[in-house]
Amino acid sequence: MDYDMLTDGDKVLVAISGGKDSLTLLQILNERRKFVPIKYELLAVHVDMGYPCHHPKLLAEHFKNLGIDYHIEKIDILQGKSRKDITCFWCSWNRRKALFEAAVRLGCTKVALGHHKDDIVETTLLNMFFQGEISTMSPKQELFKGKIIIIRPLAYVEEELIRRFAKTLDFPHHKCSCPNSSTSKRTKMEAIIKDLEKICPEVRTNIFRSLKRIKTDYLL
Repeated sequence: MDYDMLTDGDKVLVAISGGKDSLTLLQILNERRKFVPIKYELLAVHVDMGYPCHHPKLLAEHFKNLGIDYHIEKIDILQGKSRKDITCFWCSWNRRKALFEAAVRLGCTKVALGHHKDDIVETTLLNMFFQGEISTMSPKQELFKGKIIIIRPLAYVEEELIRRFAKTLDFPHHKCSCPNSSTSKRTKMEAIIKDLEKICPEVRTNIFRSLKRIKTDYLL
């Protein structure tokens, strides 16, 4: 409601990686349709990047059980490269491109991503440390002159709550096969935040709130 994410008649592509965040997002958006005064469609889309895992089969069964339309978008993430050459940026860029192309092709008006509060906080630090700028993920963002609108309905939700929710609902379990999952810059940001929490338990919320409390008189 704060960002007017959904409107009557929307067809929402829900990007499903197969992890707890995206499955939680799909569950909530689906349940929400039962009581909100607007009608919107959901289309679950999983990008199969060719990693050796069981995501597509497990997810297809899960979507069927929920009674939600779905689409599996297959791409070649390697594109002639070896797995050791694949970076987080390369993987993310190609997955996002596939999602956007699918959204246009399948007539979706919104693309819902499962990023949560912790992701936004970590992105803030990533951009400060490695890009030299103050920016982060926006809960709602228009791209390509409004042709595609990204929404992040879990923007206010902390990861720990999502973790408990996913465990309670016993979502399909899979092991991440990404070779960079334990060494990424984002993982390092998470470790820094956890260390800071020892002396400031509210550090996540403070960083998150700081993005709305910009004192321009004290900037360069």
